[in-house]
Amino acid sequence: MTGVSIRNLTRRPTAPRAVFTTVADEVLSGWDISLVFVDPARARALNEQLRGKDYIPNVLSYALGDKSCEIIICPAEAAKQAPDFQLSTFNFQLLLFIHGLLHIKGRVHGATMERSERKLLAKFGKSDARSLPNGTTHSNRHRHRDVPSKNGRRRGTLR
Repeated sequence: MTGVSIRNLTRRPTAPRAVFTTVADEVLSGWDISLVFVDPARARALNEQLRGKDYIPNVLSYALGDKSCEIIICPAEAAKQAPDFQLSTFNFQLLLFIHGLLHIKGRVHGATMERSERKLLAKFGKSDARSLPNGTTHSNRHRHRDVPSKNGRRRGTLR
């Protein structure tokens, strides 16, 4: 059984503890997981401290030791981004938690990770998660489109 401890350092409501524990048990069985909800200022400070990046992340995840990790979610950022994914705030927070778990498991951004995210969200999320669009929680999800070929033109285009 996986242990998930949850700390909400914001005034925003979060999803029930049971759903996070159930998802964690399926993805990282036997791990001790700390899930922390923080405000935008703390999320930015942690992102700068942990990754050297100066922006407000929706989720941060990192291993603390053998079978121990922490996932940090910024509910304010999640609430802003949820409509872009056609998800409720509840399901988007769950998607961010799944995203963090998959990173801890060793997955990297890509089609395989996105399929896993969609499958898990459809299984554990509320009804709007059943129709998750083909998207990703990564903010640069379209960065690989129109990659130039060797001659400098975009692949598949004629000029």
